[in-house]
Amino acid sequence: MVTFALTHLLAAAPQERAAPETRASVAVLVFSNISGDSVDDWIGVGLAETVAANLDSVDGLIVVRGRSLEVGTPTASAVGSPPIEVARELDTSWVVSGAYQRLGTQIRLTARVTEVATGKVLRSVTIDGVVEDLFVLQDRLVADLRTAVEPGQGQLVAVAPRAPGGPRSSRPQSAPAQQGTADTAPVNAGIIDGPPPPEAPATITRDAEGRATVRAVRLTEPLRIDGDLDEAVYETVESFSGFLQQLPNEGAPATERTDVWVFFDDTNVYVSARLWDSAPESQWVADDMQRDSMQLINNERFSVGFDTFYDRRNAMVFMLNPIGGFRDEEITDEDRPNGDWNPVWTGRPGRFDGGWTVEMAVPFKSLRYQPGTSQLWGLQLGRRIRWKNETAYLTPIPASAGPGMFRVSAAATLTGLEVPSGNRRFEIKPYAIGSLGTDVNAVPKVSNKAAGDFGVDVKYGVTQNLTADFTYNTDFAQVEVDEQQVNLTRFSLFFPEKREFFLEARGTFDFGQGVRFGGSSSSSSSGRRGGGFLGGGDVPTVFFSRRIGLEGGQTVPILGGGRLTGKVDDFSVGALNIHTDDTLNAGASATNFTVVRIKRDVLRRSRIGGIFTGRSVSTKGTGSNAVYGLDAAFSFYDNVNFNGYYAQSRTPGLSGDDASYQAAFTYNSDRYAVQVDHLLVGDNFNPEVGFLRRDDFRRTFITAQYSPRPSAVDAVRQFTWGGSVDYITNGDGFIETRVAQARFGTEFENSDRFNVDIQENYELLDAPFSVATDVTIPVGGYGFRDHFVSYSLGQQRQLSGTVTFQRGEFFNGRITAIGYRRGRVSVTPQFSFEPGVSINRIELPGGRFTAKLVTSRMTYTLTPRMFFSGLLQYNSSTDSLNTNVRLRWEYQPGSELFVVYNDVRDTEFRGSPVLENRAFVVKFTRLFRF
Repeated sequence: MVTFALTHLLAAAPQERAAPETRASVAVLVFSNISGDSVDDWIGVGLAETVAANLDSVDGLIVVRGRSLEVGTPTASAVGSPPIEVARELDTSWVVSGAYQRLGTQIRLTARVTEVATGKVLRSVTIDGVVEDLFVLQDRLVADLRTAVEPGQGQLVAVAPRAPGGPRSSRPQSAPAQQGTADTAPVNAGIIDGPPPPEAPATITRDAEGRATVRAVRLTEPLRIDGDLDEAVYETVESFSGFLQQLPNEGAPATERTDVWVFFDDTNVYVSARLWDSAPESQWVADDMQRDSMQLINNERFSVGFDTFYDRRNAMVFMLNPIGGFRDEEITDEDRPNGDWNPVWTGRPGRFDGGWTVEMAVPFKSLRYQPGTSQLWGLQLGRRIRWKNETAYLTPIPASAGPGMFRVSAAATLTGLEVPSGNRRFEIKPYAIGSLGTDVNAVPKVSNKAAGDFGVDVKYGVTQNLTADFTYNTDFAQVEVDEQQVNLTRFSLFFPEKREFFLEARGTFDFGQGVRFGGSSSSSSSGRRGGGFLGGGDVPTVFFSRRIGLEGGQTVPILGGGRLTGKVDDFSVGALNIHTDDTLNAGASATNFTVVRIKRDVLRRSRIGGIFTGRSVSTKGTGSNAVYGLDAAFSFYDNVNFNGYYAQSRTPGLSGDDASYQAAFTYNSDRYAVQVDHLLVGDNFNPEVGFLRRDDFRRTFITAQYSPRPSAVDAVRQFTWGGSVDYITNGDGFIETRVAQARFGTEFENSDRFNVDIQENYELLDAPFSVATDVTIPVGGYGFRDHFVSYSLGQQRQLSGTVTFQRGEFFNGRITAIGYRRGRVSVTPQFSFEPGVSINRIELPGGRFTAKLVTSRMTYTLTPRMFFSGLLQYNSSTDSLNTNVRLRWEYQPGSELFVVYNDVRDTEFRGSPVLENRAFVVKFTRLFRF
């Protein structure tokens, strides 16, 4: 068992320098009972005694019992002394320690050998299984240890005790990093950040912290991607398992088994899985099969994340649910997923008697990675068991990390992978489009005007890690229209980018981004960044791609352009150049847009970078506009983050007070969270290729929350108490906005949520504020209080969504509002209905009005790659009724057919809505890969 491997390791360790009379010695400690049930104490005592008795037979080795090996004797950890400290007290060369934890019929065994002089962990292994197979599990533990320490394998350098005053040995590649230490060293892509690679036939190794290294197996012939797992390779190659819960019981073994294989050939990397499930299929939550649907995240699903540069911060994620729905995302800097990235890949689910299966094939041409044939990647695997609201991953993920696939630094290591030599990506994607349009407001009026056009996108792999994109006569007619918003603020609304060309690799161009706080993004309700719920956040967005090709709500033709993105060593690079044509309707001149972004990885999870944005024709000055900026984000331990930026604009006619900067500190654990943030935006700061909600202000923001998980309340998963203060002055130091907020929230075990918020507001208006037609709030200072209550039905339900109620004061009047947000009715896995309602009743001395917004989206999915959707929106503030109907068919991976109908009508006058404009568009694209 464990004894043989430890005997071999310690007996074979070379002596650096020792006096002839010096003998190697080892302390053996009782294995810790993590579960805490004294009934199981015999397991730890038995393991330790077996190890000690066997090591006694090694010639020249002194074995020292660290504790009396009797049932009930405390372990080193139980009495508060780390194993290495106990060994130092006993004056031994090495220490053998271990632990076990039992949950029902499941048990986990761990063992490690630590060199006392240096603190190096020479070897550690983790094995999971059932209690009745305890002896089998012990044999597997020995096999893993023995494989690693076999002479000549080169995976472990066992160092004998150094003589007094002798030099300390350097840390071996297999030694795991100490958990909970500061972020002080970067990960070298040539060194494994985890346990040593497994040797065949094993496909995984683990250390005591749960970190894992996985071996990919080369195939002699491609897999047939059908979800059946019926090829012979599934019998001849060992699978691996051992998933760990993130929620609800952080660190505990997953309650359902998942067996995984990773293969590759000269074309693809494959991931297959057998997902055991104790519930019948009728209880599974799988209600959406549309590609890239957000609802898939709330389904039973299996996720794969590849950190192809092994930088421990960026990843490409692929998801599949039991009915064939699939989704892909880019993760940048362990945050900000880009779900609009659409690579070419294939995945199929299947069934077996005990659950469901997955087969995925991702072409190497769809990925970017470091130069060279032999590769070292990060690998994370995740499983959502939605019917019991459980989330589990291959490696330990803290509950405070939010979505576990984001914590790229905690991923396993994938070894043994070989990519095709000289594999460079080259794609050509031409398009053809035809349209029929009507515009009643145009001069002269346009009625059923036919038009057609064509264009092309080209993608070229300059190297394995750099990709160039070129576009000519770019068209976005197939993009879904914007979802309308109710604006009751005095600032501009923010609408997200939806155009595919600008969405790919968008994380590379993000600047000045902070970190998630309290389980929500930095663009949350406290107004953190452009894109907040009611009109965008206060932090400027230095590069906002919707400034390109759009002007005053009108489309501006894009003649062409190019983009270069990728990673070179520790540098992430992005460069974009786009040229737009002039247009009379939008009042826009021909303009060139340039963006250059560089980021460098520093330390383990930190980065520094710079950005340049340029616009050849300024919208405010007499010449061009440019912005220069530097930013940094430093992450220490698991929960401590510092981030900030400094940016300055250059616009002819606007000089002085043209800078913006921010500094923020965040501590974000599962139970406690604190954030302190200071932001300045100068009066002449002018990012014309960005988004600026307000100018000439100084903002200080402080928030804190306490989120316990009560074990005594079965129905509740987590409570949250929090508060924040948002204080904004103008450039002269006079207060403009103050918001003090107190909040309470409850997350239930069934995923429902209940929230209560109270806000004390103060607003100083230095100009009249027109909140609606013929309703104006005069200049002055206003103090008012708001109350918010909401209840959210879990997204796994057939009927889900958030019901909201607001009641309180609004400037010098009152507001009453009700809403139903993110609503969804899953009629069948193919058909869903998504209603939304917002009704705001405002009563002011200057008038009263009701702002109503009603939306309804219907989606019918014929196959995961073919769906029909309709979006209907009524907005009383703009007196408009908008209809958008789309058919999207990906008839082969990367090639699509779009059929789109848009209709905008005026509802200002009684009677039938009056047509303003209408368009019918057919667009065809074809991808050619070489």
